[in-house]
Amino acid sequence: MGDLIPIFVCGFLFIGLPWIVLHYITKWKTAATLTTGDETLLDELYQLARRLDERMDTVERLVSADNPEFKPPRIMHDREVDNQPLREIDRMMADTRRTSK
Repeated sequence: MGDLIPIFVCGFLFIGLPWIVLHYITKWKTAATLTTGDETLLDELYQLARRLDERMDTVERLVSADNPEFKPPRIMHDREVDNQPLREIDRMMADTRRTSK
């Protein structure tokens, strides 16, 4: 039995310990990524937000056409500085779709 202890210790140090470390590193890396379902949900939410933004722009235009004193509480419609973050998200989503295919 005394001769087997160094073999068990070496086996644990060179096989068991690296296996445990690599196992949990793999678990950690996979937990940090989005699943396909998460990406689909985010895409749907993004499209819904874009449609709602367009509808708000339309409502603000209609109300301001009827009432010249109306000042929308939101950022004024179709300003380039407001649309820039949406264009950046569009580019990122297009890049993601290209790399996933």
